[in-house]
Amino acid sequence: MSSSTLPTINTLKQPTSLAWVEQAIAHLDIILLDHSHCERKAAGAALNLMFRYPSNTLLVRQLTAIAREELEHFEQVNQWLERRGIPLAPLNSPPYAAGLKALIRRSEPERLLDSLLISGLIEARSHERLGLLATHCPEPQLAQFYRGLMASEARHFGVYWVLADTYFERELVMARLDELAIQESELLATLYFEPRIHS
Repeated sequence: MSSSTLPTINTLKQPTSLAWVEQAIAHLDIILLDHSHCERKAAGAALNLMFRYPSNTLLVRQLTAIAREELEHFEQVNQWLERRGIPLAPLNSPPYAAGLKALIRRSEPERLLDSLLISGLIEARSHERLGLLATHCPEPQLAQFYRGLMASEARHFGVYWVLADTYFERELVMARLDELAIQESELLATLYFEPRIHS
């Protein structure tokens, strides 16, 4: 499957650059370590939303499932790290997540809308990038692993989108998603100097 035939989530405004693909493939061990951190943070993001909005029954139920799956992925990535002799260690974070978090409006209900949409955008970008890793990775088993995770990332995007569409008017959701997606792509316009999943 070539990168041009990979399934994509059309919410993203700009595709990932070839420079990122080259950087990631040249540093697969660091990408795996960063991927571990990303899965842990994704589980934490779902849990944080559950704790912030405990009376939103649908949100709690849907995000419980996402948090559980993200932790399963965290464990799977950690197994890859163990096989390769890579110890869990901290990494510097690129400006991506902090830049997106800064876009979240502080008053409600805007805060909930932005939180859902930004979580969805991160999942959409993860879906794209894991697909690129699956396509270009020179190690067949690792490529298969990344290909297997793509469906989960797409499904998670869908959950966040449906939750936003459930709690807010469709026109409002679409307009705000468009604004945030433009800024998401702008955050990735300059390649981070170290390889990261979201750099």
